[in-house]
This record gives sequence, C-alpha cells and structure tokens, in this order.
Amino acid sequence: MNFLEFIDRYAAHPNYFAPRGNQLYAKSWQTEAPLRMLLNNLDHEVAENPDELVVYGGTGQAARNTGALRQIIKELLELDENHSLLVQSGKAVGIVRTHPEAPRVLIANSNLVPAWATWEHFERLKQDGLMMYGQMTAGSWIYIGSQGILQGTYETFVACGKKYFNNDLKHKLLVSGGLGGMGGAQPLAATMAGATFLGVDIDPERIKKRLQTGYIDHISYSYREAADLVLKAKEKGEAISVGLVADIGDTLQNMLNDGIVPDVLTDQTSAHDPLHGYIPSGISLEEAILLRNADPDTYRERSMKSMARHVGLMLKLQELGSVTFDYGNNLREMAKQGGEPDAYNFDGFTPKFIRPLFCEGKGPFRWVALSGDPEDIYATDQALIEAFPENHHMINWLKKARERISFQGLPARICWLGMGEREKAGLIFNELVRTGKVKAPIVIGRDHLDCGSVASPNRETEKMKDGSDAVSDWPLLNLMSNTAGGATWVSFHHGGGVGMGYSQHAGMVVLADGTDRAAECIRRVLYNDPAMGIFRHHDAGYEQATETLHQFGMEFK
Repeated sequence: MNFLEFIDRYAAHPNYFAPRGNQLYAKSWQTEAPLRMLLNNLDHEVAENPDELVVYGGTGQAARNTGALRQIIKELLELDENHSLLVQSGKAVGIVRTHPEAPRVLIANSNLVPAWATWEHFERLKQDGLMMYGQMTAGSWIYIGSQGILQGTYETFVACGKKYFNNDLKHKLLVSGGLGGMGGAQPLAATMAGATFLGVDIDPERIKKRLQTGYIDHISYSYREAADLVLKAKEKGEAISVGLVADIGDTLQNMLNDGIVPDVLTDQTSAHDPLHGYIPSGISLEEAILLRNADPDTYRERSMKSMARHVGLMLKLQELGSVTFDYGNNLREMAKQGGEPDAYNFDGFTPKFIRPLFCEGKGPFRWVALSGDPEDIYATDQALIEAFPENHHMINWLKKARERISFQGLPARICWLGMGEREKAGLIFNELVRTGKVKAPIVIGRDHLDCGSVASPNRETEKMKDGSDAVSDWPLLNLMSNTAGGATWVSFHHGGGVGMGYSQHAGMVVLADGTDRAAECIRRVLYNDPAMGIFRHHDAGYEQATETLHQFGMEFK
C-alpha cells in the first residue's frame, strides 16, 4: 500500500482510523506504534473534534493542521531504526541520526520562553500557523478516550470517601461541571465508587457521547427533573449518574436556592482556556461561538467573570458542608483573575487526596492493544491479576473496568501502578507478545499527570512540602531519563490542563513487541519513570517517599 492509498484508507480527513492486526505498514513496530496511536487519537470514537484535529480539552490537538499531519504520517511510514523524527508543536521539522534503542519520535508542544508564555502570545503564534496546543496526551499520541483519566478520578473519589465519609460514598451526592474528554470520566468513576452523580455541561453532544459509551446513565434538559432523579437515587443509595444540559453556575445557584447541598463538589470544565474552553453564563452555546469569533476580548472577560461567580457559588456550598476541591483545570486562578478574591479557599485534588500515591511512585499507567482485539486487553488484565494476587485494590479495579468500561478506538486499559509494579507489568506484557498470547504488540504509556513528570503549582505540585511547586527541573529530568532509557517516543509540553504559563510536563511511551530489545528498554524506562516521582518527593521532604526510596534501594551508594 503506497502513501496515498494509506491516507485514503486510514486518514481521509476527518475520518481517522488506526490500522488493526499484525500487518506492518511502517518499517517496524517502533514506528508503526506511534503511527497507530496518532491515528487512534483522532478516531471519531476517541477525539472530541476530529474536524479541527482536536482530541480533548477544548483545543488540545494531535497535529497542527491536516498538511502537517500528513507529513508526520509519511515520515513515520518511511522512518528506520537509525533515525528519529522531530515534531515541533504538531509539525514534523526534521529527522536526526540516532540508534535502534533511541526514541523514534521526539515531540515538543506549546513551549514558550516563560515571559512570553501567555495565552495572548500563544494565540498570535497559532493564528500564524506556528504552534498548536498539545494538552497532555493529545499532542503526545497516547490519549485513550475518557478511560484515560477514569481510574485517577475513581482513585480521587474513593480517597474522598475514605477521608470524609467512613469509606462509603453510598447515599452521597457528587456534583461537578464539565463532561468533555476529561470530565466525561467523572460520572462512571463516581458510580463505580458508590456515589450518586450529577454532572452539568452546556453542550448536549458531550453528554450524548458519554451515554453512547456507557459512562453516564441519563441525560436531562431540565434542572428540576435532574434534581429529582439524583435526590431520589441518593435517598435509596443508588449509584446512578445524570448529565444535565445547562450552565454549571446557574445549576449551583438553583441548588442553593433549593437548599440542595452536594456531599462532594468539584469541577472539570475546560476552565484552563477562558476563550476556547469555558462557556460564559447567560448565553447559549451557539451565541458563545459567535461572540468568541466576533469579540474574543469581551468573550474572555465574560468567561472569567462567570468563573468568578462559579467559584463563589462553590465556596457558599462549601460553607454549607460540601467537601469541595479543584480538579486540576485552573478554575481557581481564572476565577481569582475574574474577581473572586477567595478563589483559593479550597484545595486542589492532589494535596487533598493523591500525593500519598505519588510518594509510592504510583500514577496512571496505561496500555493499548495495537491488534485492535479486546481479547488482548482481557489477556493483560488476567496476567496482572495472576502477577499481583496481593494487590486487591488493583484486582477489584480491573474486574470493574472489564464489566463497565466501553473501549473507544483501539482497546486500552489504565491502572494505577507504582515503583516496581510498572516494570514487572511491562515485562509481562512483552512476554505475552513474544509467546503469541496476544496478537500484536502492546503500547505502554501514561498520562503526563504522574508522580514525577509535572511541574504544575495549581495541580500536581500544589503545596509541595518544601515550597518547590514551580520548579520544572523535575519534568525535564524525567524527559531526559526516559529518552536515555530508550522510550519509544517522548514528549515535553507546556500548559496541559491548566493553561499557558501554569505547567510544564513530560510524557513517555514504550513499546512491548516481544523482542529482547524491548525488554531492555522496558526495564530501564519503567524503572526510571516512577523513580523520578520517588526522587522528587523524597527531595521535597516526604517521609513516605523516603521509605519507598529505601525499600527499592534507590539511595546514593
């Protein structure tokens, strides 16, 4: 199949589709893997808006434009094991001489010199065709649909139940805004954790997508109907989820007026981007699109004022008893700039619930079956259950995931694993490929939201014990460690889920193709990657991280 035939079959805009099976189109699995994952990111089952090459997060793209995307595909089809492709903000810009165990693709997205790292400067560059926003896993080609954040959301909600509700979210109402590519994981995570869930999004298509994939149970266009549904379910202890088509600020105001106080309150609107992500209150979705194009300055001002109102209502509900936290979309900062002086009067989810897991090197380990066969994922599930019989939490998660998660695009799984566990799992997957127990290689990656790969003072590194929240040496060291270790592709991005100027983060993917070369790369990369989390938190003074350091013999010799 020549290049044009390949494009016509798998990448005829906007109908993108990753090849399945064990037939190679590229020269090796090392380049076939990133090629398939790039196309999978843009599959209509996975991406929020393939027409604009947007994967999730409002503007997070997989490639800069269709011409740049085709060039990347062409280079991946032709790339050999002694060269690596350079991708700058979604555009192939060169090929460098490397070696067989080097990353095949080196990606940098949305990075600006700090004094220029603003949305305004970024937008000028984007309009000139010089840059795109990569989010986290959109521009690093390892997004796996809403499942990608599902377990992290589940872990957060479970930790909330453990901390505040005696380990039980039954008869508890959890309310949140935003049901897009990231927020869309919330309803299923909440019900898996035992809660009754009300999610609010102004865009009905986002809720319909969650209905189609089984992530949400009901859609409603009426506040009264939705409130009645969730209140009755809460009283009965039923773990159901309802998606309400409405403005989140208006909904919280209605709840206050009616004396409805959620037990748990958070948010995952695309607040990090006040122009393209968040929809101002008081206007319809269609009116918002018109205003955004006609008068972006007015749109941004209205958006941030709406966020100030939104957070102000969250604060009132917190005073009435709601366990309230920021879920990493930079809502508090945008609200503060929009006029809410007390916006930071509730914590983010990382210091509140997740940091103890980071101190163990744990984070969102994910893998994808390049065969396209769900049975390959089920084989990996079973292999992990047999390999970690003592990890009851993981086993419970995997069983729930098989029962309740619909695959989007190439079948994939996510599971929070820590130091030692990731390396063991990766080698197990490589052996499954080598022995033919799965039908094609397995791609192993993670979210950039991980224990040692991010500097994000309003999210992953909020309130670090030593005050090192904004030190981005750590994600850079993570990038270099994984490059030196032999990851199959690596990435370094700016902005992620919190916006320009607020975060820097590194991503990695390593391929299990059943070879000895892959096994050596897996041993290095899946040691180095979680090790960075241990080093980072030990250096910051967390005793739990120091204990993990000693447990795995990671001290200086």
